[in-house]
Order: sequence, then C-alpha cells, then structure tokens
Amino acid sequence: MAHIPRIVSVDDHVIEPANVWQDRLPSKYADVGPRVIQEAGNMNFVGGNFTYEPDPDGQLCDWWVYEDKRVPQTRLSAAAGFDRDEVKVVGITYEEMRDGCYDPKARLEDMDVNHVEASLCFPSFPRFCGQTFMEADDKVLAKLCVEAYNDWMVDEWCGDSGGRLIPLCIIPLWDAELAAAEIHRNAARGVRAVCFSEIPPYLGLPSVHDADGYWEPFVRACEETQTVINMHIGSSSKMPSTSDDAPAAVGSTLTFNNAMASMSDWLFSGLLEKFPSVKIAYSEGQIGWIPYILERADKVWEDNRAWGGVGDKVPEPPSTYYYRQMYGCFFDDEVGLEMLDRVGVSNITFETDYPHSDSTWPHTKEVAEKLMGHLPDDVIRKLVRGNAIEMLGLDLEA
Repeated sequence: MAHIPRIVSVDDHVIEPANVWQDRLPSKYADVGPRVIQEAGNMNFVGGNFTYEPDPDGQLCDWWVYEDKRVPQTRLSAAAGFDRDEVKVVGITYEEMRDGCYDPKARLEDMDVNHVEASLCFPSFPRFCGQTFMEADDKVLAKLCVEAYNDWMVDEWCGDSGGRLIPLCIIPLWDAELAAAEIHRNAARGVRAVCFSEIPPYLGLPSVHDADGYWEPFVRACEETQTVINMHIGSSSKMPSTSDDAPAAVGSTLTFNNAMASMSDWLFSGLLEKFPSVKIAYSEGQIGWIPYILERADKVWEDNRAWGGVGDKVPEPPSTYYYRQMYGCFFDDEVGLEMLDRVGVSNITFETDYPHSDSTWPHTKEVAEKLMGHLPDDVIRKLVRGNAIEMLGLDLEA
C-alpha cells in the first residue's frame, strides 16, 4: 500500500466565533457591527436566499446580524460529525457544532484524527472572499471589519498553532489601493495567502481585463510580498446552474464552472505576463477539466492572437502561465489524476474541506489512499503536501 504522508490541506473553513468583531471594533459600532443572536424560528431557502420568520416553537438558530443583514449559521457549513442523512439546509447553534469548527485547539485535535498536519481556512460569515463587507453601506466600518477579521485570523486562529493553521486574509475589495495596503500590512507579520473572487464582475467590480488596470495595485502587492491569490468556488456570489427550477444537484455538479471561467480570464488577462512570479490558486474546483481548457486556450491563442491585441498582452501560449503560476485543488477527482501529466504534477494541491458537507473528514487518509495509491510515493508526497508547502512558502518538511 502506498504511503500517505501527513496532509497539508489548502481548502478548509472556519466558523468565526461570536466575539471576533465585538472584541475588536470601536464601541460605537457595538449595535451595528457583526454580532450573533440566537432565536427560534422557521428558516426557508428560496431563490438562493434565506428567509426567516420568528416562531417560539421553531428551530433554534444562531444568526449573524450586521447592519440590516441577517445571516444564519447552517448545518451545511458545520457538517462535521453529522451523518450524511442529517446534513441539510437547517439552522444550527454553536452548541450543536463540533468545537473544531470555531475553536483552534479543537481544530488541531480534529486535524490529528484526520492525518492532517496543516490547514488553510477560508472565512464563513465574511464569505469566501470577504464580499459581505464589500456589500455593506458603511465602508469605514467595513474596512475596520476586514482588519478585525485579519487580526483575529493571525493572532487567535493561527497564533498558537505552531504554524499548523495557516493564515488567510481578506481585503477591502471595493478599493484596490486599500487592498494592496492590507496585503502589505499582513505580509509584514507573515501572511502569505489572500482570498479573492473568481469573477469580480459578478460582484459589480471591474474584471481582470480592465483597461485602466484596476487590479494592478493589488496583484503587484501580492507579487512583492509573495502572497498567493486564492479563489474558492462561490467567491463570486453566483454558483453555476442551468435554470431557477433545476435541482440543487445540478449546481453542485457544475461547481467547477466558475473556476474554469476564471482561469480563462487570468490566462488572457496579461496580468500573469506583467507579474511573472505571482501565484494563483483555485480551491475546491477539482482538476479534471484543466487539460482541456489549456488545450483550448492554446488553440485560440494560436489561431486568433492577432484579435484585439491578445498576442501583445499574452506573448506566450496561455498554458505557459498555468504551468508557471497556477495551482488546482482536488479532494475527489479520479479523471484528473488519470491525466496528471497534463494537469501538472507540480500544479496540484489537496484538501479536506473541513467542516463542510463535502468534507472527507475524518477519513481523508483513506480517501487519499484510494485515489492515489497507484502513484509513486514521491508523486503522492507532492500532491498531498509538497506542492502546498512550495506554493505557500511554509516552514514544514516537504
């Protein structure tokens, strides 16, 4: 049987404790900044949004309240420890969650159970790239919320983990100069990873093709600080599907679509040419689709690079930039592993997705053995830890 070394997971999640912002924001924001209330009621999920009606006989749920928004904690985001048949879109309280969802000491214990040495965790209440704060009315408060989250992430979530919990920061998406400043602020204390949106126009923001170079200050700051740009599926607040009445299973099957579209954007953006050492990472997008999109992008570039100055912005075949600067991520993709030579053995990382409903916890080692047991030990080592260590510049044994 193949040897699976301890895993470095580049896509897990943290449920923020209730005190993150209340402890860090100025007191004048106590009644408007993010805070948690517990109420009984009936929750429905309609058209991609949660609706709520108070009901003393309803289900007890912890809700985040921020400005005029109410966001429920749901079992889908804190599914660890529940049987598969119990994982539903229903409310949950902190008392019902595993402590590892929100407590760093308990998280390390759950990682030990799962053969995981280190973990990079995406936000929950701020959403996958901090778009909750971008959507807020008061941008002064929103900037303070971004900074408070990053302070908590560095000092409390990761601070006493001995490097096992890897800090991942968020940025003020509404201002690329502020975003660059936040990158530098966090890099000065050792942060080498930032969340970003797969498709910024879905959030009402400029695209990576913006003629005025809107995102260049941010990307430049990432290159200068060796900060990896991490894009999680759903980080554009729009999950792919085919129709309003398509079952959720259709959207779940198509989750990789936005990652595929985003990779196409970045390959033709010219930003990877202009910033040749910046690194891009796709989280939870799986990898089986990558060989075709590289083949197609190279073919389009070869036949049509005279159109619109594409050849000037992208002087090399697009796949060049992928193999040099991009990483995919998987937790269950046999097809991608069958095409590993084309996906790129040095371009792939692994994840556990703890504590989400798709998570392989606490059986990730067994899943890895099943998926990768036929591969040489040196290849397995790169996939489950070595590439992540290289990508993030971690002080761990490769």
